[in-house]
Amino acid sequence: MPPSSPPAFAAVDLGASSGRVILGRVGTGRTGRTGTDGLSLTEVHRFPNRPVRLGGTLHWDILGLYRGVLDGLRKAGEVASVGVDSWAVDYGLLDATGALLGNPVHYRDSRTEGTAGRVAAVLPPPRLYSLTGLQHLPFNTVYQLTAARGTPQLGAAQRLLLIPDLISYWLTGTAGTELTNASTTQLVDPRTRDWSRPVADALGIDLTLFPPLRIPGEPAGELLPGVREATGHTHPVPVTAVGSHDTASAVVGVPAAGPDFAYIATGTWSLAGLELDAPVITEASRRANFTNELGVDGTVRYLRNIMGLWLLQECQRSWESEGRPYELRELLRGAAEAAPLRSVVDAGDPRFIAPDRMPARIAEACRDTGQPVPRDAVETVRCVLDSLALAHRRAVEDAQRLSGRGVSAVHVVGGGAHNELLCQLTADACGLPVVAGPTEAAALGNVLVQARTAGAVHGGLADLRELLRTALPLRHHQPAGPQQAWRRAAEAVSAQANG
Repeated sequence: MPPSSPPAFAAVDLGASSGRVILGRVGTGRTGRTGTDGLSLTEVHRFPNRPVRLGGTLHWDILGLYRGVLDGLRKAGEVASVGVDSWAVDYGLLDATGALLGNPVHYRDSRTEGTAGRVAAVLPPPRLYSLTGLQHLPFNTVYQLTAARGTPQLGAAQRLLLIPDLISYWLTGTAGTELTNASTTQLVDPRTRDWSRPVADALGIDLTLFPPLRIPGEPAGELLPGVREATGHTHPVPVTAVGSHDTASAVVGVPAAGPDFAYIATGTWSLAGLELDAPVITEASRRANFTNELGVDGTVRYLRNIMGLWLLQECQRSWESEGRPYELRELLRGAAEAAPLRSVVDAGDPRFIAPDRMPARIAEACRDTGQPVPRDAVETVRCVLDSLALAHRRAVEDAQRLSGRGVSAVHVVGGGAHNELLCQLTADACGLPVVAGPTEAAALGNVLVQARTAGAVHGGLADLRELLRTALPLRHHQPAGPQQAWRRAAEAVSAQANG
């Protein structure tokens, strides 16, 4: 690149179904200002993330993912720095020499079944929520560690690294625990932004397993000589701590014009909520199953986890395994013409967490609630998308009610921003305008934090988001149609969730 080109930053963005290494260039371009010519993203490498079941346990293929990271960094060429983000809650255990003690267990593995009751016997849910403000999910790290108690691996472990911290450790040889991801473990107090020792002590969790906390923007080491050789980098390359929970980076990548916005980070999960200055830790918030995860620049991500496009992905996988592969584009075209709100399900129903048989499970949920069973793939897809739009509506309404913060627009970012039907249905369901894009919000947030650390851009989150609005194409969806039908459907789903 010519000398006037903006500096390049490599975002390692690991999702539940694939990993990416994305090259971002951020800074002043030919016009001398940060703008369209000063921000660009290029996906240099994408690789699959395929879990492996061994001995009855579902694992992540973490070495395969690391190989994909190295391949991507080699394709990226010389960069100013590297940042790593991924999904939350899962971890790898290391022995005293730093060697990995087995492949990390997948959060969808069944080992945590029944663990919530054991934890609740020690820390009743209201008490646990008062200490951590975290939404109950059966695979939160506290439940995984409780399930692993007494196992040889945990007994031999000298270090516990969350997934993005594990990748960073292999790249640099320097261990740390990035705060936004640590906040998803249910071991952090969001008010102090530090470990909750009352939780750890009550559950017998050794916090010395975790290396020191670090916040986005802090240094996370430099690429090891062997890593530089493997990736073709001839100069020292710093690794920068970013919002290593991919949702924390995605929220940085929301191109909002002011504070009165809701976001929905869509992908395998939909994470819908608000960006706040302080956590909301109330009994009403706990009962609504809202979480207070930590964000970049001292913010709080007040949100609810929703099953997301996992429902659609698993339907497609099931149909393909049955010899009936469908093109997603055709399914969406048919779903757009299908009868709206014919059948809707609770997207948070635990029956949808595990893989396999998703169309059959959706049919069972419809049958159990006295609704018409989808007759074909198109009607199943319409049921999924209507149900997700209703889940988005419920989360946005609940977040406003519980926080006291109003919303004038909803930003849909991540892979689901490609799905125009889902975005329009979300606008219709919420009765609010929806701004769709960017699809690579996590990578953009990752790159922007790196760029700010390197001095290529300056300012707070509002300044970074102004850059995004200037540089990126966005799609706008206005709500259409009467709200009565959505209100009735929302009441039906609420009855399902409560019944």
